[in-house]
Amino acid sequence: MSVVVEEDRIILSGAATVEDAEPLLAALLEHPHHRIDIAGLARAHLAVVQLVLAAGRPVIGPPESPFLREIAFASPMRIKV
Repeated sequence: MSVVVEEDRIILSGAATVEDAEPLLAALLEHPHHRIDIAGLARAHLAVVQLVLAAGRPVIGPPESPFLREIAFASPMRIKV
């Protein structure tokens, strides 16, 4: 996975490993008002999931993975339109 920062969002895609947690944290700190786009996320280490949830930001999705979509990010996905 790579963490890509665009004008108004932080995009997570592919398979997010534990090594992706640090660049994600840096992006979250540098861009405190960006939304988090997880639509292209196929898999995610729990550290990445925790960062996304702890950020409390609007989440754009849904992610590719049924587990991420229906379990890990279920609550934020219901909140964000």
